[in-house]
Amino acid sequence: MDGNKKVCVFCGSREGAKPVYAETATSLGRELVKSQLDLVYGGGNVGLMGILADSVLASGGLVTGVIPEHLFELEVGHTGISDMRIVSSMHERKAVMASESSAFIAMPGGFGTFEEICEIITWAQLGLHHKPIGFLNIAGYFNPLMSAFDLGVTEKFISHQHRDMIICEDSVSTLVKRIADGIKNPDLVKF
Repeated sequence: MDGNKKVCVFCGSREGAKPVYAETATSLGRELVKSQLDLVYGGGNVGLMGILADSVLASGGLVTGVIPEHLFELEVGHTGISDMRIVSSMHERKAVMASESSAFIAMPGGFGTFEEICEIITWAQLGLHHKPIGFLNIAGYFNPLMSAFDLGVTEKFISHQHRDMIICEDSVSTLVKRIADGIKNPDLVKF
């Protein structure tokens, strides 16, 4: 790759009920840096967001945070990163994160995480980008969502082509490798 590419990771502002979520956020941070991928994320210093950013920083990677003014205090904006973008709205946050990134990963999170990654999927479906999209399926967290996507295909609301563009892996290294391969070789990304 020409210089480090950036991967946008959507994830929770909480740590979740199981220690494996935080442990995997730490592993993902290390694996991104090992793969020469920088992080773009929601800018918070709490939950999985903070753990992931801290892991990337501790591993020597670069982090870009993007957070709306009204959430900077609520989500305790991360003060340890050099590239913090404070924006005016959630819409601007998502637009900046998308434009800065070469790929997207969703980790477990709440409504915001689901909304963000589904919007990215929709943008790909509409041809607004051709960037890899992955889910890090920690402890089967995304199994129900993948089943819903499969049902959408069965019921002919989602095409096979669009369902196939979604990468879902439970292994950090496998997911990051597939994302990195998709960045290097856009023809591998199915649309």
